[in-house]
Amino acid sequence: MNHYILEEQDGILLFTINRPEKRNAISYDIMDGLEEALTYANNENIKILAITGSGDRAFCSGGDLSVFHRLRTEEEAYEMLSRMSNLLVKLLLFPKPTAALINGTAVGGGCELASACDFRIAKKDIKAGFIQGSLAITTGWGGGTFLYEKLLPAHAMKMLMEAGLFDTNQLMELGFLQSIADGDLLAHARKYFNKMLSIETDVLRAYKTMITNKWNETRIKERVQEEVRNCAKLWEGDPHHRKVAEFLEKK
Repeated sequence: MNHYILEEQDGILLFTINRPEKRNAISYDIMDGLEEALTYANNENIKILAITGSGDRAFCSGGDLSVFHRLRTEEEAYEMLSRMSNLLVKLLLFPKPTAALINGTAVGGGCELASACDFRIAKKDIKAGFIQGSLAITTGWGGGTFLYEKLLPAHAMKMLMEAGLFDTNQLMELGFLQSIADGDLLAHARKYFNKMLSIETDVLRAYKTMITNKWNETRIKERVQEEVRNCAKLWEGDPHHRKVAEFLEKK
């Protein structure tokens, strides 16, 4: 089974994480797929890059702990964190609109992936949260830095520091979501982006450049690297390894 699916339709390139049995957790294969999607989405026919998960249980459950728990030291963690954070910075700075179509629960790195997108649209009754703090680490893919750019600081701080899950209504109030789909998520998203899809690609690029210029001027890449390094230091600590072991035992 392919771990990701790329589909192009009417101006939208949809990247689907296809690991429902792993709650669409990020693996190195998924990183390869995201890189492919970012390259392919430069095609002139593509106006919006959208990301979703397979099935209806999970959008993305973050990093695949069954793989990444083997990373023990700061440097081992840094290598993995740095690779994914570089991809998410590319996603953040992508020269066309991007969207996370949140089809199910989004936790940890799944929220970091969503926060790198320009828009976040979710199915009704999903939950999402930056739970990294409960594993004795911080965000490590750039999600904390992105969240402070996208939300009011107090709202971002609440989501990050509480390390818990929020329902769709709370996520709307916090500004994390832009829209909630009561029915079919893809149909709702297509309707949400209908007017945008009628605009010339060069116009969309020009407007996206206005915000990416600001992020570049405020050293977004350097700030994300600092976030990655801080997470890697915490990753090496006993509290994190203990929390991960407890989590895997429960599973």
